[in-house]
Amino acid sequence: MSPHDQDHYGGLKATDELARQAKIGSGTRVADFCAGLGGTVRYLAYKYGANVTGIEFTPVRVAGAQDLTKLVGLQDVARIVEGNVMDVPLADASVDAVVSQESFCHVPDVKKAVMEAKRILRTGGRLAFTDWVANEPLSAADAQLMWDGMAIQPLRSIPDYRRLVEGAGLEVLSVTDLTDEWGPILKDRLAMYQRLREEARQAGTPLGHDAFHESYIRFVELVQQRKLGGIRIVAAK
Repeated sequence: MSPHDQDHYGGLKATDELARQAKIGSGTRVADFCAGLGGTVRYLAYKYGANVTGIEFTPVRVAGAQDLTKLVGLQDVARIVEGNVMDVPLADASVDAVVSQESFCHVPDVKKAVMEAKRILRTGGRLAFTDWVANEPLSAADAQLMWDGMAIQPLRSIPDYRRLVEGAGLEVLSVTDLTDEWGPILKDRLAMYQRLREEARQAGTPLGHDAFHESYIRFVELVQQRKLGGIRIVAAK
C-alpha cells in the first residue's frame, strides 16, 4: 500500500508499531476509530491479513474510503462504515483490537470512545492509539486557535490520559511520550504544506483553509516547544 495513504504522523512505521503493540496478525478482527479515508484499514488488511472495520463520522469520507477500498479489491476484509466512536455500531466483544491515530483530540467525549472500545473488545483484546496531549496548559488564545483551525477539543496531560483509560476499565500496558519523535515529522509536514500553498498561489487556485494554516503553524511551534505533544497508549481489556 502506498505510504501516501497514511496521513497520520510517522506514516507506515507508526501503523506497524500500533499493529505490533495491538498484536494484529492474520485473521485478527480490528476496529479503527475515526478511520478517515481508510488508509490504516486497508494497510492492516493488506499487510497483516486482518479483518478490519473502520468507523468514520463524516459521510463524504466514508464514501471516498469505500471507493478507494474497492479500487484495490480489499472490500471483503477492509470495510469503512459510517458511525460515531462514542456509540460504535459493532457488537459487544466482537473484535480483538481497536486502533486509532491522532483522532481522539477531535472527539467531544474521549472517555465514551474508550469505553466503547472496551465494550467491543473481547477479553484480553487490546486498544492501541496515538493522540495529542498538552504537556503544559494552553493559553486561551492558543486553545481557541486550535479549535477554530482544526476542531481540537480541550487536551489533557499524559498522566490525565492514563487515568482516563484506566477509569474506563482498561489495564494500561504502556504509555509512550511521542513529543520528541513528532517534532521533526511535523516540521517537515508543515514545510510540505506551505510548498503546496505556494504552488497553488502561483497557479491561481484556492490556497486551502486559512484558519487551518494558521493553527497548524502554531501547533508545530507548540510541539517544538514541548507545550503540546503526542502519546501512544496500549491497554488491554
